[in-house]
Amino acid sequence: MEQLSLFSQEVNMSAPLASRLRPQSLNDYIGQEHLVGPGKVLRQILDKDMISSMIFWGPPGVGKTTLARIIANTTRASFIDFSAVTSGIKEIKDVMKRAENDRMMGIKTIVFVDEIHRFNKAQQDAFLPYVEKGSIILIGATTENPSFEINSALLSRCKVFVLYALTEQDMLKLLRAALADKRGFGNSIIHIEEKLLRAIAVFADGDARMALSTLDMAVLNGQIEPDGSITVREEVLEQCTGKKMLLYDKSGEEHYNLISALHKSMRNSDPDAAIYWLARMLEAGEDPLYIARRLVRFASEDVGIADSGALQVAVAAYQACHFNGMPECNVNLTHAVVYLSMAPKSNALYKGYELAKKDAATTLAEPVPLQIRNGVTSLMQELHYGEGYEYAHDSEEKLTALKCLPDALEGREYYTPTEEGDEAKVREKLERVKEWKEKLRAGKDLASK
Repeated sequence: MEQLSLFSQEVNMSAPLASRLRPQSLNDYIGQEHLVGPGKVLRQILDKDMISSMIFWGPPGVGKTTLARIIANTTRASFIDFSAVTSGIKEIKDVMKRAENDRMMGIKTIVFVDEIHRFNKAQQDAFLPYVEKGSIILIGATTENPSFEINSALLSRCKVFVLYALTEQDMLKLLRAALADKRGFGNSIIHIEEKLLRAIAVFADGDARMALSTLDMAVLNGQIEPDGSITVREEVLEQCTGKKMLLYDKSGEEHYNLISALHKSMRNSDPDAAIYWLARMLEAGEDPLYIARRLVRFASEDVGIADSGALQVAVAAYQACHFNGMPECNVNLTHAVVYLSMAPKSNALYKGYELAKKDAATTLAEPVPLQIRNGVTSLMQELHYGEGYEYAHDSEEKLTALKCLPDALEGREYYTPTEEGDEAKVREKLERVKEWKEKLRAGKDLASK
């Protein structure tokens, strides 16, 4: 437990790089523009010193603790740094008693709890009455979903701010600042290529602490030149990260080449090639959620109703990537990639939508047929909305001859099932349905003559 007021101006150069470079104000803070950018809600709260209880939720190394310490540096309240790992109910009650005494003297107390999800229910409950009556302003930081890890009563009294992994550009900005800042390596001459800074940014995967630690290690193990400068070479960085620098520009050609290779390998039912291209992307630092989203698309575009389970597997893989992150989710993605590779293939859904899209773009003025409009008011009923509608559940076959397309598109077919996998059964059923409807309509036409 640590009570803070102002930051010490002295920098311990033997401290880890991430600690030395911890921002002291929002002007130095990198990332989370959706919260602390100009005019954004959290910046306004801090600028006006109108702090209320809040929870910072996000992955490691994205600035949760840093934001709390910026609050400590700017607020006029007493600030207590409280660890959920080392503190129990006794320590909580001692702090609450002190905060209550300060409140009686007109002094606000902010209690920052790092890893608040580590507190059990009883420990969290110990905060509740003091938050309710305003003895303290609670700021918690967690990597876990607050909905599951924080008591609902306590959570309802806190504003939740979601922090995201830093982007590659954020990381590069951070690394360049570390090289220029005198608290970092600003007093030294460091030679490191831009591609190696990018390699560190990709390797850290949105974690600022990991990026700075990797840079720190690389510089400490760099080659000291005769003039006293330090050169960081690729082989040194590979030793520090334990991996080859398999890099590609996530917005450039190679990015699209690799995802194309993965798609086409799965489409061609080649699981070996698909796993290889998956590994190439993941080991080069690609966002696993990006790959998972593409697999979800593939499941409907290239497999479709031939195996509807493919979509379930792909969505499950996406969720697993959320739960596990890298590197654990690599096997979840492999599971999905192999399943999709070996599934029967059909692009009937994709082709059907593309045909319908063309017609939709050129028939936007076509009215919805009256028989399938919803006549919910008397005026609508007077205008014949819903007139002639036939409720399919009222028939033994659960079918009617109702026409649902606009007159201008009557007879148009968009979905043409293939003979692949489960879609063969769908094709057979659709043919029976169409044949039954044609007979029924023909019979009605004869009866009306």
